[in-house]
Amino acid sequence: MLMKMKRGRPMALALAMALGILVNCAPAKAAATETAVLAGGCFWCVEADFEKVKGVEEVISGFTGGSVANPTYKQVVRGGTGHYEAVQVRYDPAVVSYDQILHSFLRSVDPTDAGGQFCDRGESYRTAIFVSNSSEKQAVEAALRDAQKALGAKVVTPVLDESAFYPAEAYHQDYYKQGDIILTRFGPKSKANAYKLYREGCGRDARVRELWGSAAPFAGG
Repeated sequence: MLMKMKRGRPMALALAMALGILVNCAPAKAAATETAVLAGGCFWCVEADFEKVKGVEEVISGFTGGSVANPTYKQVVRGGTGHYEAVQVRYDPAVVSYDQILHSFLRSVDPTDAGGQFCDRGESYRTAIFVSNSSEKQAVEAALRDAQKALGAKVVTPVLDESAFYPAEAYHQDYYKQGDIILTRFGPKSKANAYKLYREGCGRDARVRELWGSAAPFAGG
């Protein structure tokens, strides 16, 4: 019996060492993706802007902040639902921080306009930043103070508690990339070209450059 125990010890030790090596060599889990919820007027434009940011993995256009469940685009733009056109920006915090997201967002909109954004007027086109905890709220409040100081004008973008987010219809997602042909007042155009004409005609980039100058990260996009 004693001899058997002595022979078993080296085998048990070797097995324990092997298991330890396997545990230590297991690949580290990637940092969880985090989400920022932003309303900046036309969600096509905010989506197009933030999909250019390194570390952003996905941007989803949708609606939030209202009282109607599963609203349609027509319901929201008609008014009365309380929803904002908004986006979920899903990002890797190891590459881009929440503070950087906020800084870029505020310099991609007109945060002094309480009635909408650029040519798009009404409640669904107002700016807002939605937060899910006190840490995010503090970060947003600091970013808003910084933006107000930089502009020398009152910033009216509110900080709102995060609520249900409803993705918009499929044809709104990645609208700026789509090649489908549609009829516009300029004649038949792909959705991508129609988006470019809309963005220019709405004066978004011109106003952002007027407000933020070289600090505007996406003007011209």
